[in-house]
Amino acid sequence: MKPGIHPKYTVQKVKCSTCGHEYEVGTTATNIRIDTCSNCHPFYTGQQTFIQAAGRVEKFNKRYGLNEKKQDNK
Repeated sequence: MKPGIHPKYTVQKVKCSTCGHEYEVGTTATNIRIDTCSNCHPFYTGQQTFIQAAGRVEKFNKRYGLNEKKQDNK
């Protein structure tokens, strides 16, 4: 590496503005604030639901009668 041309790399605290969780990362920035972190985002916490996708499957099965065929064969 050439001396004097690279930004200073430091360890800074990142603070989530939603839940207030703080953690440290290595960065060249001086102050990092994020809107949503892995501590409070529904995808990472397991609280996210996929209702719309489930509705699509049910709509498809209803349209093409897939559930009715399975019940008739039993």
